[in-house]
Amino acid sequence: MEFEKIHNKGQARLFKSDFLEMLTKAHPMVIWGMYLPVLIYLPYLAYAQYHFGASSLALYFFVGIFCWTLFEYIAHRFLFHWMPKTPFATKVVYTVHGNHHHFPRDRQRLFMPPIPSVLISSALFGLFYWMMGSYALLFFPGFLLGYLLYASMHYAIHAWNPPFKWMKPLWRNHHLHHYKNEHQGFGVSSTLWDWVFGTMFDLKNEKEDKEKVKALQFEKRS
Repeated sequence: MEFEKIHNKGQARLFKSDFLEMLTKAHPMVIWGMYLPVLIYLPYLAYAQYHFGASSLALYFFVGIFCWTLFEYIAHRFLFHWMPKTPFATKVVYTVHGNHHHFPRDRQRLFMPPIPSVLISSALFGLFYWMMGSYALLFFPGFLLGYLLYASMHYAIHAWNPPFKWMKPLWRNHHLHHYKNEHQGFGVSSTLWDWVFGTMFDLKNEKEDKEKVKALQFEKRS
């Protein structure tokens, strides 16, 4: 799906119903507050009930974070930028991601809203538990933290300039994805998989368009 026009103000109207429209928005602190207990409880359960040691806890937790980065890339490239063939599919893609390209300054839609977030995360946990049993208690918190870090990084990229020089490639890769070519630069929390699959921008030779970058970032509130 092609996302061409950038709107500097406002936000997309996704549903006629005000109630449904409300359910499409989320504050980052609400989502972190929902999942912090999960991030704490599942490793505790793995330790207390299944007697996993610290090395297993750490290993599967960090494997979960790593696997998230690949999931993030695949979802962004093949689901969020899927080329729909029907009006219904077009509506789904626009609701999930297209509205962000049209209204990149909409800070209320950078995190998955609570209801779909809980449904999707529950389904993923069930899948992981079916695949790996009690090891999912270690893997899933890492995978979930990967998502929270990704969403927070995405929020930061649209809110502020990079706080450290080494983070600038992440910022530029995402900015170029928005205003240069939406078929490249799919990594947000990491550029690893863009390098692996050949969708990384040539950052050394890409000149930054400061005005277009400004249009992608939140307006500074006085």
